[in-house]
Amino acid sequence: MKFLKTAATSVAALALLASGAIADGHATTKLRIQTHYAPETTSGSLLTELVDNIKLMSNGEIEIEMFYSASVVKSVETFDAAATGILDCDATGGGYQTGKNPAFQFVGDIMGGYATPAQQLSWLYYGGGREAAQKLYNKYDMQLVGWIVYGQESFASTKPIAGVEDLKDWKFRSPPGMETKIFEKMGASPIVMDFTEIFTALETGIIDGADASNISNNVGLGLYDIAKFANYPGFHSMPSDHLACNKAVWDAMPEHHRAIMETAVSDIALKSALIFEKKNAEAVAMLTEQGVTISEWSPEDLQTFRDAAQATWPEFATTPEAEELVASHIAYLTQLGLVKK
Repeated sequence: MKFLKTAATSVAALALLASGAIADGHATTKLRIQTHYAPETTSGSLLTELVDNIKLMSNGEIEIEMFYSASVVKSVETFDAAATGILDCDATGGGYQTGKNPAFQFVGDIMGGYATPAQQLSWLYYGGGREAAQKLYNKYDMQLVGWIVYGQESFASTKPIAGVEDLKDWKFRSPPGMETKIFEKMGASPIVMDFTEIFTALETGIIDGADASNISNNVGLGLYDIAKFANYPGFHSMPSDHLACNKAVWDAMPEHHRAIMETAVSDIALKSALIFEKKNAEAVAMLTEQGVTISEWSPEDLQTFRDAAQATWPEFATTPEAEELVASHIAYLTQLGLVKK
């Protein structure tokens, strides 16, 4: 009990340090944020733009130090580092926290559900998702500020990846959570590893392929320098990158600073969805010229994946928070006609 009180006191003290006042009476907020993206990737550059926009809109009252490529702690540890005050905010994604609570799967990457970023963002902001998700984040002393959904991801592979048959015994990097179960059912061999370890694992043959990001970001990571097979359009995964901040730090921020942060994330979310439409098409054209084999899965294989994914959702709904989120998704997906009654 003494330890818990000490930890709580420490976090509260850090929150006061993050939010202070300058001589002319204006509030100032200083935040340390980590992302797993490299600054050279499209997602990394968009986060740089996010930081610049927040500084501009706040007239310099909000100062952000961004740590790229998981340079402070591992990607999966970013959330806890923010919750405990090592950092202030986490710019990775909820999917990394499925070991903490399976409910994070359904704010990180539902898989086999929404077809476009607009649909997924619509659930968050207008389908009751934000309220359900916020309860989950608050339980772990964090505040969900917003989502950035860049669209469907593509695989990078050193072997053909043209359909379901190619998944048999295919060793690939998978993020933790539900994805491992779905692809095991389909004959693949998922291996959970940190985002920053993918390139070396491909290079050394530890894995045959990787679920890393969308095809444009994969190019930025250099994956197709090694892996000469890809699928496009993507279908299996459309993760929600989040900006989530330490709850005590967030609550200590002035209301207009919180509004600026939320508005800036919404702006980058829209830009992200739009720019990747262009960037992905450019990446596919470039990779095709370079001799990378791009495969589009058949409608039958796509349906096989969706059936496997949707059958796995209930298996992960093992906590009250997960049950609530799955029910919310299914209700909204049914309304959109993406899940049949």
